[in-house]
Amino acid sequence: MRIDPAKIGEGEVVLIAGPTAGGKTRLALDLAAALATGGRRACLVNADSMQVYGDLRILTARPAREEFAGVAHHLFGHVDAGEAYSVGRWIAEVEEVLAGVRQRGETAIFVGGTGLYFKALSEGISSMPDVPEAVREEVRALAAREGAQGLARRLIECDPQAAAAIRPSDTQRLVRALEVNRASGRSILAFQREGRERALVPDGPRFVLLPAREALYAAIDRRFEAMVEEGALEEVRSLLARELSSDLPAMKAIGVRPLAEHLRGNISLGEAVEAAKTESRRYAKRQLTWLRHQLGEGWERLEPAAHTASGETA
Repeated sequence: MRIDPAKIGEGEVVLIAGPTAGGKTRLALDLAAALATGGRRACLVNADSMQVYGDLRILTARPAREEFAGVAHHLFGHVDAGEAYSVGRWIAEVEEVLAGVRQRGETAIFVGGTGLYFKALSEGISSMPDVPEAVREEVRALAAREGAQGLARRLIECDPQAAAAIRPSDTQRLVRALEVNRASGRSILAFQREGRERALVPDGPRFVLLPAREALYAAIDRRFEAMVEEGALEEVRSLLARELSSDLPAMKAIGVRPLAEHLRGNISLGEAVEAAKTESRRYAKRQLTWLRHQLGEGWERLEPAAHTASGETA
C-alpha cells in the first residue's frame, strides 16, 4: 500500500493516522521517499503520545535512527520519562516545527495513533485557564497520597459531570480536571465546550489506515515478541531503577506493567508477554473504533484486505 505523491500539493501538510502496528510509519516513510524522488523535501512529525518518551524506544515502537534513512524527523523521543507530557505542550512544539518546515519549504508528514493529537491539530484545542504552580503541586501531592481512586472521589465532589466523563483509573486526566477546577472554580468541561484556539492544520491531505482487525492482532503479537528479543526487558529494568511514579504516562506504556511484574519475580516471562499482547490488542481495538467514528469528513480511509507486518515500527 502507498500514498500517491501526486495527491500532495506544494506546501500542504499531510496527516496519517492509524492503530498501533498498523503500518502507518512505513506508509509515511515511503511517502517521504517518493516525494524526495520527485525533488521535494519532506519530514516526519510524531503524533503519538508515547513515542515522545526517549526512555522507551522499543516498547513504544519508535523508529530507530537507521529506519529514518536520512528523513528529517521531529518530536520523537525528546521527552524524559519523568515528565508528564500533554497535548498542549505538543501543540506548542508543533507550532515551532511548522514554522521551520515552511521556512525550509518542506512537506510535513504527521504520523501517529493518538487521536487527541490529530483532533487538536486539525480542529484546534480548547482554551484552558492558567493553573498556578501552587495548585499543581497541591493536586500532584494528592495524587501521590491517594492515587487515582482518591482523585476520582474528590472530583465527584466538586465536578461530578467531569468525573463521569473520565475513567477512574486515568490519573493524568483526573489531575488535570482537578487542577482546572481548583484554579478557576469551573468545570473542565465548560472550557472544552467554549471557543477553541485556531487549528494549526485546518485542511490538507488526510489518511487514516484501518487494517483488518484479525490481521492487525497477529501483527501485534509478532511485534511484541520481536520487542522482547530487541531488549524491551532492559528498557523496563532501567525505568524501574529510576523509581518513577507509576502514575506517569511513560510508566503506563503498553508492556511496562507486565514486564515489570516479571522482573519483580511475580510472573513468568511467558505470562508477561501474553499479558502485554492482550493489552496491546485491546488498545488497538479501541483505536480502530475511535478512528472509524471520529475521523470522518476529509479523511481518506485506507482499508487493506490483508495486513502485512514487515518490522513496522508503529
